Amino acid sequence: MMSQAFYTGISGMQASMSAINVISDNLANTSTIGFRSYSSEFSSMFEQKINTSSVSSSVSSSIGVGSKMSSTIMDENKGVFQLSDLSTDLAILGDGWFGIQGEEELLYTRDGSFTFDANRALVTHDGYYALGTMGSNISDSTLTSQLSSVDLGDIDTQEKLIFPDNLIIAVQPTTTATFSGNLGSEDVVRVISAEVIDSQDNRNDLRLQFTKSAVQPAEGSSWDIVATVESREGLTIYDTQNGVVNFNGDGSLLSNTLSSINNNGSTVSIDLGSGFTGVTSSNSTFSASSQTDGLSSGELLGYDINKNGEVIATFSNGLQSAVGRVAVYHFQNDRGLERVNGSRFQESANSGKAIFFQDENGNNIIGTDITNFKLEGSNVRMEVALTEIIIMQRAFDANSKSITTSDQMLQKALNMDA
Repeated sequence: MMSQAFYTGISGMQASMSAINVISDNLANTSTIGFRSYSSEFSSMFEQKINTSSVSSSVSSSIGVGSKMSSTIMDENKGVFQLSDLSTDLAILGDGWFGIQGEEELLYTRDGSFTFDANRALVTHDGYYALGTMGSNISDSTLTSQLSSVDLGDIDTQEKLIFPDNLIIAVQPTTTATFSGNLGSEDVVRVISAEVIDSQDNRNDLRLQFTKSAVQPAEGSSWDIVATVESREGLTIYDTQNGVVNFNGDGSLLSNTLSSINNNGSTVSIDLGSGFTGVTSSNSTFSASSQTDGLSSGELLGYDINKNGEVIATFSNGLQSAVGRVAVYHFQNDRGLERVNGSRFQESANSGKAIFFQDENGNNIIGTDITNFKLEGSNVRMEVALTEIIIMQRAFDANSKSITTSDQMLQKALNMDA
């Protein structure tokens, strides 16, 4: 029995040392982004029965033969969020994990310190690719449509987020020019202008010149229109069209014969409105305005990530568009994830398969809030770790005392036999 105390003390020292190793790892990663600390759980080892008769004892008696560290448990508390000056630095405010991938293995992490590499891929600082959904609005390095957001795809369709290095927005020639305002009732030449874009990405001037017709109707008024499209410098005239616009006695638009004009190879429809909507002719002060569609081409200025995890492309023509979305994965049992290192994990039988949350319509959603310009720091609480390491040190010392005491008693017993 005295020798058993010796081995029991050894097991206690080993368990305490293992716990100190866990705490030391936590303390060493106090500044590691996305680190998840671990705590130790212990269990007793086998019990040694004491032979007692039912007459002399009313209980079942035994002596424990030591302890062991049975498991380490992940601390799921959030770390302290740290400010960053990069929009590609992301932090998950609630539950969930970013997905990253190297050559083959798929890992999960709370460390959202991403950056765009030379190939415009969203990666970690050691080259793992961030996973997510690519937008469907990119074809041959051309943005085909402007999107306010990108829907998250199915979990098995997530891919490495790699974007074109020379993404452009192709020119969209003006197709419609809408004019409005009041010409007044005086016999004065009025001009309303608009900027129109042709298929060669030139910004041209569309000018409507209104002159009162020589012959006026008995009621209302009639104006001759000369429409001209010319280059911005005025050196080239691309087309000239004539028309007549008639107004009712109350100034509302009655009819218009000017329908369209050629803008250096692109047809532009001219919309003067109807009734009191658009161009009118009343006794009020002259006013004029115009609106056109179309879009100049734009070259990529860069990519950023917003607080919803959407990758946003910004162009030289001032437009922005969502082109991708960073995925956020969830697990039924986060503590069941298998740790690869302090901030990276892989799924296991205990964690279950990664899943996406869905809204009431069955659409995949990230299921949490993401913030950019922030990183989640380590969730190690230093004051707790330092207290635990003192406790484990005391436990280690106490178990070593039981070993030396057992050894001294054993020596005395041997000396008595001698």
